[in-house]
Amino acid sequence: MYSPSIEQIKELRQATLAPMMKCKEALVASAGDFEKAVAWLNEKGAIKAAAKSERSVGAGLINAYIHNGGQVGVLLDLRCETDFVARNQEFKDLAHEICLQIAAASPRWVSSETVPEDEIKEKKQAWLKEAEALGKPKEVAEKIVQGKLDSFYKETCLLNQPHFKNEEETINDLIVKTVAKLGENIKVGKFVRFEI
Repeated sequence: MYSPSIEQIKELRQATLAPMMKCKEALVASAGDFEKAVAWLNEKGAIKAAAKSERSVGAGLINAYIHNGGQVGVLLDLRCETDFVARNQEFKDLAHEICLQIAAASPRWVSSETVPEDEIKEKKQAWLKEAEALGKPKEVAEKIVQGKLDSFYKETCLLNQPHFKNEEETINDLIVKTVAKLGENIKVGKFVRFEI
């Protein structure tokens, strides 16, 4: 069985902020491969976050952000399970990052589930007509519509958007990582973005 060095464990902890024992487990599971160890930790974090996703979020904070000399403003309602986590600096940092994302990317909805059904239906019909006008077969047209719908969600839904600081992860991924670290369910309640 592979046994990682203290230096390897510290390096992984520094990169991921995961607990030392979890870093050791990840390195053992990946036979010392740093990238695989990071992926292992992310996967475990996603599993942990999924297990907590049904828990009630009765605490949280309202975060405000003003940008561009007072030209753009964001108010965010970010929820968690306890006041203890709501006062945690890591939770506050997450709220700030999400506010920056809202200011930068201007999402319209929290998630794809919160997009009005009428809007989705209208968009799908328009995209289907476009595809049919190009003479695409029905199966191909449906795939085109699904691709456009995925892009629409990525552009307009906060949780589906790529994080403006790291295009490799979505805002939902950022929240899942924080859930894994803090051990509580976290949800975006709602947000408002103002722009002059």
